[in-house]
Amino acid sequence: MATLGVNIDHVATIRQARRTVEPDPVWAAALAELGGADTITVHLREDRRHIQDRDLEVLRRTVQVKLNLEAAIAADMIAIACRVRPDHVTLVPERREEVTTEGGLDVVGHRAGTAAAIARLRDAGIGVSLFIDADPRHIDVAAELGADAVELHTGRYADAPTAAEREARLTELAHGGKLVTGAGMELAAGHGLTYRNVGPVARIDRMGELNIGHSIVARAVLVGFTQAVREMKALITG
Repeated sequence: MATLGVNIDHVATIRQARRTVEPDPVWAAALAELGGADTITVHLREDRRHIQDRDLEVLRRTVQVKLNLEAAIAADMIAIACRVRPDHVTLVPERREEVTTEGGLDVVGHRAGTAAAIARLRDAGIGVSLFIDADPRHIDVAAELGADAVELHTGRYADAPTAAEREARLTELAHGGKLVTGAGMELAAGHGLTYRNVGPVARIDRMGELNIGHSIVARAVLVGFTQAVREMKALITG
């Protein structure tokens, strides 16, 4: 049965729009836990467009479930992770000009940098996941580099314009999932998942964790954060 990681970045996005103190993503994390979140996920970007260093530090002291930090493979970001010591780090691609993460980390093209990041995190006793596309080449490299887990990028599935293409993307994800678990790594997935499309991904064989942010935050504006998390948790565990 899949578990739910709640990404609270966009609570901070709203706060940073006015550069004020509310809404506080730390409060959102507590409410998410009350709603049944198994993991709290935050992405500390190099440009600090939403989550701030203070947020990560307070969350490390207050989150009672697993704390997952998404971070680029840049040396300064890995140093922050090693200092704060979240329970888990997911290595992701990052471009300053993108609105949101546009694809999986190219671990084939950035093998050396990824390997160095994994080594530093493992030396600090932190579990490591790689956020990659469901491409056998990238999954093979993830296994060779000793990643603990792989989070498959679900954006192409979520953005598929037709039912036929969506089904094809789901098949790719399911096949990628088999390769991930067959290599002894834990399986996760995320990006673009919503209340309408999450069900088929949650039912992929041996799916471990689904990381969902924007859709939950959008729903929370209407029904409250705890209720929004509770509704998503019911969909992925039902």
